[in-house]
Amino acid sequence: MADGDTAAVAASVDKELLKSVKIKSGVVKRLHKEGQYYVKEAEKLQSKVEQMKVDGVNEHDVRKQQEVADESQAMIPDSKRRLKTAVEDLRNVLSGISDHDQVTKETSEYKAAIEILDTVTSSAE
Repeated sequence: MADGDTAAVAASVDKELLKSVKIKSGVVKRLHKEGQYYVKEAEKLQSKVEQMKVDGVNEHDVRKQQEVADESQAMIPDSKRRLKTAVEDLRNVLSGISDHDQVTKETSEYKAAIEILDTVTSSAE
């Protein structure tokens, strides 16, 4: 194999790695946003149920609205579990990047992945 062939293979491996980092970063970002949405939605629906009780709305309507609120609340643990799995996947990919691979660590994909992990980690605390 000629030196040019070795460089071409190394470049294609880096592109695949960056593609994986970008995809996994997007998954983490989407799941984080989704989890935040479910929390807000559950709070909004629960306050709506409480307001319906105060307003003396038909008990059947209140129960149905409570079911909707409960369904939204039930999505939160699943969303957190999926986010945790996605974060672990992204961390595994990033940990596979050598400390000596400064070229990869200077890419926008790598920096964005680190930023997303920092955001998710700080909001989880």
